[in-house]
Amino acid sequence: MSGRLIGVGVGPGDPELVTVKGVNALRAAAVVVVPVMDTLERGRAEATVLHYVEPEKVVRIVFALNERTDRARREAAWDAAGEQVAELLRCHGTVAFATIGDPNVYSTFTYLALTVGELAAGVAVETIPGITAMQDLAARSGAVLAEGTEPLTLVPVTAGAAVLKEALEGPGTVVAYKFGRLAAEVATALRETGRTEGAVWGSALGLPEESIRPAAELLEGPLPYLSTLIAPARRDTRGGKL
Repeated sequence: MSGRLIGVGVGPGDPELVTVKGVNALRAAAVVVVPVMDTLERGRAEATVLHYVEPEKVVRIVFALNERTDRARREAAWDAAGEQVAELLRCHGTVAFATIGDPNVYSTFTYLALTVGELAAGVAVETIPGITAMQDLAARSGAVLAEGTEPLTLVPVTAGAAVLKEALEGPGTVVAYKFGRLAAEVATALRETGRTEGAVWGSALGLPEESIRPAAELLEGPLPYLSTLIAPARRDTRGGKL
């Protein structure tokens, strides 16, 4: 079977942050697939895509995006989604899959591409990069992600607050993704490692409900799941890490 499956990064939510190449791919594809949760509400990827393509071209496919404990249920959803996309490829040839952020950074597209590859040998898989949440938050808050020889560490807090604390104890800037449900633990990790000052967090970037605040104002209760944190490296002088 021939065909092209293109993972298109559509950024963190602001439709103006989709690249020209990404927009061209969305418009050129016969079908644009967007992932939705089984609760069926419109997600960020779909909302962004609809700024650039007509609704008739968009196919909503359910993923168990909110499933964190039942692996069998989650994988069954991936299998069903893969079968749907494989059928779309057979019928249309070129299918774009829109994913928030970048398709190669903690994206659902990874699992979809693997599944489709097993179901439809011969399909070409491509990706088009997208602006990530950490880049957008850095731009909106003025936080500098990396200078000179500083390392940049990206941690999904779904792996646990202990993983984040270990990263914060090291050098360089630390970015935390998906920490909304563990906001209190994140605040504690920042405090215990002395990294609260200068750190910033944000959610719903580029959307009307956008919130960007100093990490010192982290709330005790849960925040939006897709919250992002930047804890910049400790910097004493200009160019000190060159």
